[in-house]
Formats: sequence, structure tokens, C-alpha cells
Amino acid sequence: MTQELASVCPFDCPDTCSLTVTVEAGKVAKVRGSMANPITNGVVCNKVARYYPEFVHGKNRLTHPLKRVGPKGGEEFERITWDEALDIIHERMSAIIAEHGPQAIMPYNYAGPHGLLAMGSMDMRFFHRLGATLLFRRALCGGVKSEAFRGTFGLAGAMQPEQVEAAKLIVVWGNNVTYCNLHLSPIIKRAKARGAKLVVIDPKRIKIAEQADMYLAVRPGMDIILAFAIAVELERIGAFDPAFIDEHVLGAEEFMAEARKYTIEESSELCGVSVDEIRAFAQLYKDGNPAAISVGNGIERNRNGGNGIRAIFALPALAGKFGVRGGGIVGGSGNLFPKTIAKLQRPDLLPEGTRTLNIIDIGRHLVEQDLDIPLKGLFIYNHNPVVVAPDQNVTKAGLAREDIFSVGCDIAMTDSMKYCDVILPAATHFEHEDIFCAYGQPYLQRAEPVIDPVGESLPNTEIFRRLAARFGFNEDIFKATDKELIDDAIDNEDPRLKGYRPSEIPVGTALSMERGGEETILFKNAMPATPSGRIELKSSYLRETFGQEIPVYHPVETTYPFALVTPSSNKMITSTFGGVKANDDTPELEMHPEDATARGFTDGMRVKVYNDLGEVFLPLKISDNVRPGVLYSPKGSWFRTTPNNQTVSALAPTFKADLSEGACFNDCKVEVVAA
Repeated sequence: MTQELASVCPFDCPDTCSLTVTVEAGKVAKVRGSMANPITNGVVCNKVARYYPEFVHGKNRLTHPLKRVGPKGGEEFERITWDEALDIIHERMSAIIAEHGPQAIMPYNYAGPHGLLAMGSMDMRFFHRLGATLLFRRALCGGVKSEAFRGTFGLAGAMQPEQVEAAKLIVVWGNNVTYCNLHLSPIIKRAKARGAKLVVIDPKRIKIAEQADMYLAVRPGMDIILAFAIAVELERIGAFDPAFIDEHVLGAEEFMAEARKYTIEESSELCGVSVDEIRAFAQLYKDGNPAAISVGNGIERNRNGGNGIRAIFALPALAGKFGVRGGGIVGGSGNLFPKTIAKLQRPDLLPEGTRTLNIIDIGRHLVEQDLDIPLKGLFIYNHNPVVVAPDQNVTKAGLAREDIFSVGCDIAMTDSMKYCDVILPAATHFEHEDIFCAYGQPYLQRAEPVIDPVGESLPNTEIFRRLAARFGFNEDIFKATDKELIDDAIDNEDPRLKGYRPSEIPVGTALSMERGGEETILFKNAMPATPSGRIELKSSYLRETFGQEIPVYHPVETTYPFALVTPSSNKMITSTFGGVKANDDTPELEMHPEDATARGFTDGMRVKVYNDLGEVFLPLKISDNVRPGVLYSPKGSWFRTTPNNQTVSALAPTFKADLSEGACFNDCKVEVVAA
């Protein structure tokens, strides 16, 4: 029997697409976009459409609990029952707690699925009740940009993607929309058909730049300098809106005092954008009304990332671009949803004084055992740390320690699962109910299972219910059903739910979370939610939290000649889908022709990319899509694509960004030689 069933894409992507799933004989046969979510509009990315059936039913799928019987990082596992698995976990974790206390245990998880239940619900109740170490996850991705937005606008909503169609000038800054924000592309195309101009700012000439009226090849990490230069030039040509600044902007003069420290010639030398290009963009921005800026996450991944984003946010504030449809900054989607996370995850169960560790530092803590209470027990789920974490070799070494007991829970046998002592098979989102907010669009969606769990796999919620019972946590909150958890996740009294309980939102529908049935337009029907009620270029929140009151540029020194940028692939979502056959090949390293010629390199040859942290072997692609001095190779590939079990994450540093103690993947400096 063939069925067409509604679902939602759960992956770490701003678009959160609505899906139509073709099910044949109880298996996922086809996945495509549906019309339920207006943003999706029937279109879904190629990777979801092509790889999902294999991801769910392929040979790499975990279908039974497993116990390690060989070395960590290897292939030797034997099948065990669920009862055996839970018994081993309870026995080993109880022994760790008896010797070191509950903070010696930690959930090592991230954001593989973005449904609120799979991402963090019963699992967090379990770890909070256990008293385990907390993990600060947002440092790995998104936290820097989120804090920059919060410091500037507060926890407010701003322009949503549909409004971009009304813009006369669209600036795509550090956002590879074709791979990472697909549904902004047709909106831009429609706006251009109406006469809008498009500017793309990125170290690589990405696909959307083919449509651009102007392309600015900024150096990685120098977005703050480019934004400073644009602000100074806007001031020079009389593009500021003094009335708007006086009424609605806090700290404009302090911001400009910092920006004016650099002449336009000095800024050009630093950021790699010519003086003429800076001036031409400033004039275009002055004249373009409405003007929309879409800022991607790539900008945040360096030591000046947070302040770079803040400096970009300053441009529409200084030029008074808000208050009209299609004007200002695209963002703030996540702030629109009436989430009740405390009710869902129950942080009130935590013992007072429980510590929090930064996800970026876990490899070092495991290797050096440098904590007062050492980490001795890990639960790895919703995450593939040996592929994703910076300083990959340290993470591998930490997880390889025999004195650390690791439990893995995943859909697929990832490289990280191979370091685990016990592996639990997780259900895909096609096999359980969940509710989906978004961080790049305003629609709330619910999904129900479209197939039965494959093999003996279970949803995360059921896995942690069983663990809670095995640990003797008998309170009713650990017996909550998935429907009850969904109702705990969303404020069911919010009028935007149109009278539905969250668990009863019809599948195949999408409810807009913009208030009052109107699009969110800052300074028309919404205002910043900052302490001052204004756009804060001078932020008391960021001063108190990170010591960053005003955006400031901090020079980054290096002895290596190249900057390596490692953005998302068009074949994976971070490392998800890394196990499918289409991702067997080693990703390419792109290098500018000038750099290749200087080194005597030829297209297609194998090169070694290295620094003090590791070395990676990649085939070379010579391309003028990257600027001189910059290399490009996508993240997420698994170890089977390498000769030495090192991917580009092995080269990424673990020092921190200016906000959110965030990861600095794009501050990766390297050398390249023939392999």
C-alpha cells in the first residue's frame, strides 16, 4: 500500500520545511516539500529529497542495542537486549556517581534533531534530576549571532523572510542561502524581478552571487572592519537619519567613535574590499529603500564574530531603514514562538551549584582531566562530536580513554558512536511525534509518525523514560507521554494557536507566530525588547555578560599564510547524511589560481592542509570563486573519506569568540603543500 503523509523536516536549518512523505510497504520511499508551510511552498533541498530514504532504511542505520567488544573507535560490537543495555548503563553510571558524584556524568549532546521533544525534553528532565553536569551547547553554533541580536534588539522579533520580497535593496551577508537558507532564494528572485538590487558579501563567490548586482569578497573575520568602513562612509555622504537615531538608537556616537578609528584606506587594506567598492555600496545602501540585510551564521565563527554582526546591525539603525515592510534586518524568528522550555525540561530539578561546561572544551577536559570533578560518564546523542568539534584530534583522544564510560544514542553508526561502550538505537523523526518551532521563519508545525520504529529503535523520549525508571525516578513527570510533553513545550493559552492544544495542532498545517495576524515590522508594530527600548549599539546586557559594551575589533595574529573556511555542504546538514553512499567521496579544497600558481599546484592533485593541530589530505580544485589567501572546504565529512581519520575539524582552533564563548572555526589558519 502507498500512502502520502504529512511531516516536517527536523534538521538544523532555519527553514524547517513542511514535507510530504511517500510510504510504501511501511518504508519511506520518497520525501518532497509540501505546501503546508508557506515558506517551503512545495520545494525542499536536494539532500533531504535524495538521501532521506537511505538515511532511514540504509545499511548504516542502528536497529538494535550494541555493546563494544573491541577497541574504542573501532568496529567491534555485539548485539544485546534493551534490558541488558539499561542494566549496564545503570550499573556503570551508579558506580561513577558513588565514587565521584553525579557531576562526573554529562550529556554530550547538541541539535541533530530540531523537534522540541527529540532535541531536549525527557532527556533533560533525566539529567537535571540526576544532577549531571550541564553543557553550554550554543557556543558551537548560533550562540554568538543570537547574543549579538539580543544585545542589539533584545528578545524581539524582526523582519521575517517573506518581507524581503518588498525590498528594493537586498544584502546577503555571510549567508549561503542556496545551501543553508534555500527558501530565501526564490524570494530574492521575485524581488529582483520587481527591480530590486542584490549585494552579496562573502569570502567566496557563492551560488547566489551569480545573481548579484554587486559582490564584495571580504576577508574571513573582517566583517566588522567592512561594516565600520560602510558606517563611516554613510556618515560622510549624509545617509544617517538623525531623528531616528535620536529617538530610537542608544550608543550611536560611541559606536561611530570606534568606527572612525580606521580610515577608509586602512579598512580597505584590512578587509580586502576596495575603497571604490566600499563607497559604491554605501551609496547603494543610502539610495535603496526599503533595504533588507540577511546575516548568516558564518560571520560569527571567528574571534570578532559577535561584534562583526553587531556592526552590521548598526547600519540600518544609523540609516533609519526600519519601520517599513522589507526594511531592516531579517531575524528574530526564534523569539516569536511561545515556548515554555522550563516546563518542558524542568531545570528546577537541578541541585544548586551544578556546574556548566562549554561544549568546545570537552575534548580538553577529557584528555587533561583538569576539572575538580573529572568527567567519567558521557551520554552522546543528537551529536557527532568527533566530526563536528574543533580540535578534532583532542576530542578523539578524550573519547578513546578506557576510564571514561560512554553511552551513545543515534540513528546511524556515526564515527562518534564507535567510541561508545553501549549504543542505543534512536528513532528518526518519521517514527515519533514532535512539535517544531524554527529559527529562520515564523511557522509552528506538528508532526506524527509516518512509519513504525525501524528494528528496536526508540524515540529519545522513550529511551530516557526507560532510563529514568531504571534509575528509580518514579515521579509523574518521568511518565509523561509525548503528547503531554508537547503540551508542556508550548504555551497552550497563546491566541496564535487558534484554540488548539499544542498536541492537537493538525498535521499538515503551519500556524504563524507573528502577532495579531500582522507581519512583524520593527518600529511599526513592534519595538526592540532591550532595557532602553531602543536599538542598543551600546549594550548594557553585553557589557555585563561578555564585557563587550561597544563593538570593538581585536586583531588576530598568525604565522600561517591561508585562512581556511569550512562552511556547510550541499550534501549534508553539518554531518547528518555523512553515512549515505553519496558522501563517500573526499571533499575538495578550493584555492585561488594565484595561490595555486605560486605553489606549482595543478587542478585535481592531492594536497596536505596542516597546522599545529592536525593534517588533512584533500583533492585540490583551483577556482577564482575564492579570494587569494582563502581556502574553502565543506565541513561534516566522516572518517571513511580520509586516509588518517582527520577531517577539516582537526584544523579548527578552540579559542573563543567575543560573544557567547563561541567556536572560531573560520579563524582556522593553515599551510598547504603537495601530498
